[in-house]
Amino acid sequence: MEKMIAYCGLTCSECEAFLATENNDQELRKKVAAQWAVEYKSEIKPEDINCVGCTPAEGAHIGYCGMCEIRSCAAKRSVRTCADCPEYACDKLKSFFVLAPAAQKSLEAIRQG
Repeated sequence: MEKMIAYCGLTCSECEAFLATENNDQELRKKVAAQWAVEYKSEIKPEDINCVGCTPAEGAHIGYCGMCEIRSCAAKRSVRTCADCPEYACDKLKSFFVLAPAAQKSLEAIRQG
């Protein structure tokens, strides 16, 4: 499988929700739902664990994708990732990088070609 990078630089193709969807793996869905329910202190069921990745407009997206300002902005700008945006790295992205330094490394690598 080719590596899928989200607009923000996260690697979708390494996410367990993406992998559970890609492989139709019900056991992995159960595992992720239980783990995320504790981690995010909310009710998450195995049937909630479905995601085709951030960048496709169609298909299942995990909960936060619909609210993600970074995803919305990048989609409106029609960029492949935020690394391709002329306003890289905006304040939204810089704030996100504090939480996800691996995403910043990913986008920096894309920018360097």
